[in-house]
Amino acid sequence: MLTTPLLEVLAARHGPVDVVTTPAAAALIETHPAVRRVIPYDKKGRDRGLGGLFRLARALRAEQYECAYLPHRSLRTALAAWLARIPQRVGFDDGWRSLYTDVRRRATQGHEIDRVLALAGVGVHHARPALHVTLADRAATEGFLREHGIRERFVALAPGSIWGSKRWPYYRELAERLAAHAGIVIVGGPDDAGLAAEITAAVARSGGRAVSGCGRLTVRQSVEAIRRAAVLVTNDSAPLHFAQAVDTPTVAIFGSTAPSFGFGPRGPRDRVVQLDGLLCRPCSAHGPPSCPLGHHLCMKSLSVQDVLHAIEETGALRRRD
Repeated sequence: MLTTPLLEVLAARHGPVDVVTTPAAAALIETHPAVRRVIPYDKKGRDRGLGGLFRLARALRAEQYECAYLPHRSLRTALAAWLARIPQRVGFDDGWRSLYTDVRRRATQGHEIDRVLALAGVGVHHARPALHVTLADRAATEGFLREHGIRERFVALAPGSIWGSKRWPYYRELAERLAAHAGIVIVGGPDDAGLAAEITAAVARSGGRAVSGCGRLTVRQSVEAIRRAAVLVTNDSAPLHFAQAVDTPTVAIFGSTAPSFGFGPRGPRDRVVQLDGLLCRPCSAHGPPSCPLGHHLCMKSLSVQDVLHAIEETGALRRRD
């Protein structure tokens, strides 16, 4: 997601680019106008191990690419480009320098988008990620929302994360409070379906309307649902960046990680909810599966009222008479 501004810069320089990425991420960029072709590389599945790496390298070598830009500090990625004999290989100084032909300095501060853009020699210019959904994605999402009685004025919630310590525990209570004012749409992957079901059931008991798209909407359809939302409330996870790409006001809840790592929202109406002054926070670069100290105060101390106040500050739910 956060490499899409880099793709745009490279496409302006070289023409549409080919991108090697995981199968899960392919749907996010295969419709991008800066991308000519997506090459899925299933490093945890059918392309696992050295055999998969050599197959990828042979496929890349057959294309006779002139240049490879390597934004991740991955030995596997660097080896693939080297084995493919791509003559110009551009990577960062904190990666595998001996396998690159051109080395760029990666900044330790600032937003990740700007840090990645440095790979192409571009300075800070506050770019935002970009996603492009198809007409079919839009039609399917509109049909899904209509089928479940969700009107234009709704709030999107993204309560999941693969890292347990990043999950704010009060989405159900938040949804119950919001349901008096707006419909609720929950976005996420199939693994979030159980959590989403708890939230939709609670909203239904309170007389509100909520629907879960977890495992029912594709990733691009989920992006379209977020685009249509008045506001997205999310943990430090992928939906945060989806909202940034489609210019939906975002309330981002940070616990074990921090926006200073370079992955926070950056729009003028966006808000961050976090607990300042907690000595054990942040506790890791990605957020551990659970709180190392067992108390999870970084999230449990953030109240529903804190998040409601942040939503109010975005202005997303104000009536427009």
